[in-house]
Amino acid sequence: MAASVLKVARLSKCVRHTCSPMLRAISNSTPLCQGIPGSVWKLGRLNHIAIAVPDMEKATALYRDVLGAQVSDKVPLPEHGVYTVFVELGNTKLELLHPLGEKSPIAGFLQKNKSGGMHHICIEVDDINAAIVDLKARNIRTLSAKPRIGAHGKPVMFLHPKDCDGVLVELEQT
Repeated sequence: MAASVLKVARLSKCVRHTCSPMLRAISNSTPLCQGIPGSVWKLGRLNHIAIAVPDMEKATALYRDVLGAQVSDKVPLPEHGVYTVFVELGNTKLELLHPLGEKSPIAGFLQKNKSGGMHHICIEVDDINAAIVDLKARNIRTLSAKPRIGAHGKPVMFLHPKDCDGVLVELEQT
């Protein structure tokens, strides 16, 4: 198995990353490749995993009172049609989502998934505009024409789940 991991590390090593293939193979804190060689943008860390919840108060209490996590206040984001609560986990965050308004995309999600569930993952990028141009050139569809301001006050763009192995991916400018 170590030989196959080493082979993958050698094949996946980016031009920008010159550390040894063995070090790359055993490292679990640094991705094998943080960008496409020659690309003007780089993929960063996992910012959060978003979970749609039918009862925001119950979900907040679970993470705060039962699991002992630090949670934010509930914040309305009318431009996205959601209420959000962030759960701090040390190495990343969970974003609890609850519908705000009748046209909320989370309301539709919860109609199909009555008990809630994982909605999307959010990954940071160092240049969201360059990422969007590059991804569109690679036939990855976006869910809006241009980035919008997300829950952290930074530009975000959602990528179509059918183009991302069934996962709704949010890119967020670092």
